Amino acid sequence: MSGAPARKDPDLPDKPNAPLEVSIPLEEPARRSALYGTADRNLRLIRSAFDVRISARDESVRITGPADAVYRAAAVVDDLQRHLRHRAVVSEQEVEDSIRMASGPRSPDGRTIEVFVSSAPISPRGEGQRGYVEAIQANDLTFCLGPSGTGKTYLAVAVAVALLKQQRIKRIVLVRPAVEAGEKLGYLPGDMQAKVNPYLRPLFDAMHDMMSFEQIKRFMQNDIIEVVPLAFMRGRTLNHALIILDEAQNATVSQMLMFLTRLGNQSKMVVTGDDSQSDLAAGELPGFTDAIRRLEGVAGVAVIRLRQADIVRHPLVQRVVEAYSRSGQSNNAGIPTAEGGT
Repeated sequence: MSGAPARKDPDLPDKPNAPLEVSIPLEEPARRSALYGTADRNLRLIRSAFDVRISARDESVRITGPADAVYRAAAVVDDLQRHLRHRAVVSEQEVEDSIRMASGPRSPDGRTIEVFVSSAPISPRGEGQRGYVEAIQANDLTFCLGPSGTGKTYLAVAVAVALLKQQRIKRIVLVRPAVEAGEKLGYLPGDMQAKVNPYLRPLFDAMHDMMSFEQIKRFMQNDIIEVVPLAFMRGRTLNHALIILDEAQNATVSQMLMFLTRLGNQSKMVVTGDDSQSDLAAGELPGFTDAIRRLEGVAGVAVIRLRQADIVRHPLVQRVVEAYSRSGQSNNAGIPTAEGGT
């Protein structure tokens, strides 16, 4: 968790169209014939679609060509491997569908967020989410408030992954407070990493939609991706990074100040939270709402509030949020925000 510069990873070329070679490990080498298809037909379809060179090994698939084409071809291979986790074979139609999704097309407004691997295009839904994505891109510090299911964390991670792919940042740092909600961490089994992993799980879940497991593993080994509890951030200065603090409503005022002062050169921060929910001790001032009150209107700082209409989970989630709001179960502090912008 040092602040040393991240080591160069072969998945990150200096130029988007520079020649690139990647090797994708097979999740189940014994089932490679199902992945490759009869007479390697699946691999030949991928090769033809993206004009790349593909060589099949016993335990990996090697893809060579222009970086963008290699990323797209690798996305198809990863998608097919996901299919094979749940079935014996993949059909030619499924291969063609994966190729079509990896090829585009881009959304008409050009707002599709291009990550390393995605089984479906990632793009903001509605004006609120579009304003959120644009705020992250335009500002060095973005606060996003909103109820569960509005995409606060997911979109922030997607933008971070896209910036990493574009070589506009060198690392991603994902941070969460480890607040003891009804249980003491000391009673949980395992070492400190095992104790905090449950708090960091949602960040991993989002990232697994955007990168292969092996890619995430390599990036973490090379300190290109860090996932850390808030308490471990003290003393850090993070340059050329996008740092995301999730569940920020559970950060104290002193923790928030400590976190915000970690911002280094050529870096961005995104702070997300639901100000209607907090696990802090009764009477303790949330650092999230305090920071917004202090910093709203400061140049380079955006404050975005996502509403119930921005919820993109199961439709029932929106109705649950509405029901609790009507019954007065929210402790929303009524913070003034600029919706859809700074």
